[in-house]
Amino acid sequence: MNISYNWLKELLGFEIAVEELEQILTSLGLEVEGMEPYESIRGGLDGIVAGKVLTCDKHPNADKLVITTVDIGDGESYPIVCGAPNVAAGQTVLVATVGSTLYSPEGEARKIKKAKIRGMESQGMICAEDELGLSESHDGIMVLEDSLTAGTPAAEVFKVEKDVVYEIGLTPNRSDATHHLGVARDLKAALKVRFERDLEIQLPEKAVLPIAETHPSIEVEIADSKACPRYSGLVVRNIQIGPSPDWIKSRLESLDVRSINNLVDITNLILHEMGQPLHAFDLDKIGSDKIVVDFLREGTSFTTLDEVERKLRADDLMICNGNREPMCIGGVFGGLGSGVTESTTDIFLESAHFEAGHIRRTSTWHQLRTDAAKVFEKGSDPSITVDALQRAAFLLTTYCAAEIDGPVIDYYPKVVGEQEILLIDEYLARLSGYPFAPETVAGICKAMDMKVARVNGGWKVTVPTDKADVTRPADLVEEILRIFGYDNIPMGDKLGVTLIASHYPENYHIKEVASTSLNGMGFSQMMNLSLDQSEHYPDKQNNWVGVNNTSNSHLDIMRPDMLSNALEAIRFNLNRQEHSLKLFEFGYTYRSVQHDFEEDAHLTLFLTGDLRPESWLVNTKEADYHDLKGATEALLMRLGMDHLVFESLSDNNYEYASSIGYTDKVIGKLGKLNHSICKRFDVEQDVFVADLNWDVITAHCKRFDIKYKPITRFPRVRRDLALVVERSVTYEAIRKIVLQSTGKILASLNLFDQYQNEDQLGKGKKSYAISLVFEAKDQTLTDKEIDRMTDRVVRKLGTELGAILR
Repeated sequence: MNISYNWLKELLGFEIAVEELEQILTSLGLEVEGMEPYESIRGGLDGIVAGKVLTCDKHPNADKLVITTVDIGDGESYPIVCGAPNVAAGQTVLVATVGSTLYSPEGEARKIKKAKIRGMESQGMICAEDELGLSESHDGIMVLEDSLTAGTPAAEVFKVEKDVVYEIGLTPNRSDATHHLGVARDLKAALKVRFERDLEIQLPEKAVLPIAETHPSIEVEIADSKACPRYSGLVVRNIQIGPSPDWIKSRLESLDVRSINNLVDITNLILHEMGQPLHAFDLDKIGSDKIVVDFLREGTSFTTLDEVERKLRADDLMICNGNREPMCIGGVFGGLGSGVTESTTDIFLESAHFEAGHIRRTSTWHQLRTDAAKVFEKGSDPSITVDALQRAAFLLTTYCAAEIDGPVIDYYPKVVGEQEILLIDEYLARLSGYPFAPETVAGICKAMDMKVARVNGGWKVTVPTDKADVTRPADLVEEILRIFGYDNIPMGDKLGVTLIASHYPENYHIKEVASTSLNGMGFSQMMNLSLDQSEHYPDKQNNWVGVNNTSNSHLDIMRPDMLSNALEAIRFNLNRQEHSLKLFEFGYTYRSVQHDFEEDAHLTLFLTGDLRPESWLVNTKEADYHDLKGATEALLMRLGMDHLVFESLSDNNYEYASSIGYTDKVIGKLGKLNHSICKRFDVEQDVFVADLNWDVITAHCKRFDIKYKPITRFPRVRRDLALVVERSVTYEAIRKIVLQSTGKILASLNLFDQYQNEDQLGKGKKSYAISLVFEAKDQTLTDKEIDRMTDRVVRKLGTELGAILR
C-alpha cells in the first residue's frame, strides 16, 4: 500500500521530517518497506528558469536555426541556438540552463551542456512543452506572460509538487489503515500519547445531503443482508466528464494510480482518502430502475470491464438490475454492459459495505485482485458509506458540474454496532509485560477515538467500527501497545526460558546427518512444491486431495507421490545439458482417507546419467540399480540401520524394483523407473529411484554417533562357495541363511558372481558365487573351526534351498 507524505501532512498539519515519520509509522505496525520520491513533473523542472529573449538573429551556417541572446536573471546574457519557428526577440521563454536535465515523455534523460551548433556557441536550450514533460506538444517553444521576471524557477510557475511516498507492508488485520485518513488517525494517536502533540485531523470537505431509504426513481432490494449489511447510493445527473484538476491527478499519480477522467479519478481519490470503494453505474443502463443485490445461478455468464467472460459461482454476490441481469460483481469488479463511458451524463453511485469473506472468496476465485476487493476483504467500515457519498457529491458538483438528484439512498436494516470489550488490568499487565497506569490506558483509548469507562479492576472499551479485527481483549492489548510504542516497554530484570525435553535423536538432527551423508556421496538436495498437476496422472484416483488453486489453476492436487515434480526437475536440468544427476528430496505426499487426510514423510533419491565425471584416469560408467542400492545402504547404515533386507517387488511405476526391509518393517522401495513414466515428462534416459518412508526411518533410527574400534590383530580367513540353486532362489534368501548360521565371527558376506548355463548346471538352474570372511576379536581362527562353520552353512543351504556345491 502506498501512502503520501504530503497527503498525511495536509490532513494533520504536522512538522515531522520524512525519515522520522518513517520510523513512527513502522513502530505503529505500518512497516515502511521503501520510500520513493515523487514529482508531478519528472525532474521537478530543476535548473529550468524563465528567460527574456534579448536578440534573435539568423544563424550564418543554417537556414532553419537562429542565434538568440537570453537574460536568465543573473546579470548576464547567454547565446542559445534555437530551431523553433516561433522564437522572437522580446519573448519570455523557459530556458534549460547548462547542467540541467530534461526528460522526454518516455522518461529518457538528456543533460544540457555547452555546445557548438554549426560552429556557433550555445549555452542552454529554449524549451517546448514536450521537452519539459508538460505535454506531448512540439508545435514550438513555450511563450510565457511578460510579467514573469527573468530567473523565476519554472517549478514555481507550474507549481511542481514534490512528495515522498511510503510503501507500507500492510498486514491483513489492519482494516483501519487501508487509506490516508486511517493512517492519519493512527499517527494522531501516537503523537498524542508519545510526544504530547495535540493535532486535529482536517477532515475533507463534503456536501450535506438528506438521507432516505428509497429514491423516487431507483428502488433497492437486498436479498441477503448478511452478505451485504449496508447499501447506499446516490443519483447524480448532468455530469460533464473530462480531465481531472491537477491536484487530483498529482494525488493519484503519486500513489501509482493512473488518471483516467474526473469521474473515475474522484472515486479512486475517495478510496485512498477514506477507504470506501465507490462504483458508478450508467443510470440509463439500469433496467427497470431497480438495483437488486443477490446471488445468481451457478455458471451464469458475465462479462466484466476487462472484456473477459466469466462463469459465476453460486456464492458470488452480484449487483443486478430490476430484470436480474448482472451489472457488477459486488465489491470486486464492474460489468462491461453497465459501465460509465465518455458519453455518460447520469450515474447511480454505489457506496456499500460487504461481508469480508464473500469478497475474499470471489476475488481469489476469479483472480480479480482489485483495490476495492483488497479493502473489502480486510473488513471495510460500515459507518462511512454515506459520508463517502457526500464527499463524492461535493467533488462531483465542484469538478464535474454535476447535479445531485434527490436524497442519499441508505438501506441499512441491521446496524453494525460498535464492539464492546472488557479489559482487565491484570490481563493487560500479564500480556503486555508492563503495569500500565489507569490514566495511560484511558488516554491511549481516547486517542484512538475509543469510548472507555472504568469498571471493577478493568475497563469497558467501545471499539469503533473501522477496526474490524479488534474483537477480543488480546486485540485491544495489541492496539494499546502499538500506540504506546513497543520500544517504550522497559526490559525486565529477569529472563525466563522454558526447557523442553525431547527424545534423542530428534528429527531435525537425523535429517541433518542424512543430508550431510548424501552430500558426501555427491547428491544435491532439491525442494519441489507440495502441489501437483492431475494431468501428470493418466488415471484419476479417488484418494487424491484436490486444491481450489485460483492463482495457479493447473496445480490442482496435493502431490500423491514424489515422482512427478522430481521428474520435472530432472527434465529442467537435462534441458540445460546437465545429464548426470544425483538428487535427493525430503517431502510429503498426501491422500484422503474417508473423511480425513493423511500425509506421509518421504526421503527420495534419484540417480540418472553417468555415475562419475568423464576423466582420462578412469572410464565413465552409466549409473544403474546397484549404484543407487549401494548409496541407499550406505545412508541407512550411517543412520544405524544395518542388516537390511532387499526383496523383489512388483510395482507398475518401476520396470524392476525391490522392497527395503529393516527388522519387521518396510522402509521403502528401490528400482528403475518405468520408461513410459519418464517419457511422459520428456525424460529419455534411465532414472533410478529410492523412495524411503521417513517416518519409519526416524522411528527406528538408533543413536548414530560415530564410534571407532581398533582393527583386530588376528588374521581374517576367506572361503568361497559356488552354489547351484533353482532359478527362483534369490540371493537375499541365501544371505539370510548365511547370517543365521555363522554368528558374530562372520566379518563380511559378498556375492561376486552369478552364472547360468543349462548345459553345465542343468535345466532351470543357476549358480551364485559368494565369499565369506571370518575373523575373531580375541584369537586366531583354526582351519578346523572355519571348516566346521562352512559345512554348517552348506548343510543349511542344502536343506532349506536345495543348494549344492559346484
